[in-house]
Amino acid sequence: MTETAARYLYVARHGQASEDESTLTEAGRRQAALLGERLRGAPITAIHHGPLPRAEQTARLVGEQLPGVPLLRSEPAGDYLPYLPSREELPAESADRTLARLAEFPAAERELGPGLAEEALARFTGTVEGDEPRHELLVTHNFLVGWLVRDALDAPKSRWLGLNHANAGLTVIRYAPGRPAALLLFNDTGHLPADLRWTDFPPELHV
Repeated sequence: MTETAARYLYVARHGQASEDESTLTEAGRRQAALLGERLRGAPITAIHHGPLPRAEQTARLVGEQLPGVPLLRSEPAGDYLPYLPSREELPAESADRTLARLAEFPAAERELGPGLAEEALARFTGTVEGDEPRHELLVTHNFLVGWLVRDALDAPKSRWLGLNHANAGLTVIRYAPGRPAALLLFNDTGHLPADLRWTDFPPELHV
């Protein structure tokens, strides 16, 4: 039987992006640099990132604080809808609003997303072969963070909805042999000053 070891998956949402999402804002670059400083002492061996500029730029700025750690572009780390719930899976009082909002997303994100989400689970979760724990960083987007957290907690597939993640916030999930996945950190923003937390979120979500 192949020996397996624990995987520590560090998950971060990209820094704040410009209105057209083509680049990071100055605040987003600061967020990414501070995230890199936060991770400087972690034994990270790879930085995976989505293909869009805001994720790639965030990964590069984090990587400047982690010399020698390779940056690996990954399509499953991109921005898409990981799962489209049916009306029956949603609370009755919010189903109409939620379904209408999801229908506004581009067809490609809705059609390709579920397959990419399953690829992300296969690639980034679970234990690893060998006897050495593996520490990896995944720089991605809000929806995939919610999908990975939902999976770690064995929550219904629809519950990626409502899991909001701050720009450059940090989540850590541990996958150990013979144990359920453990959520060690969720949306930690302690490395960010107050003015860089919850960028682009409405005031009622600032805590």
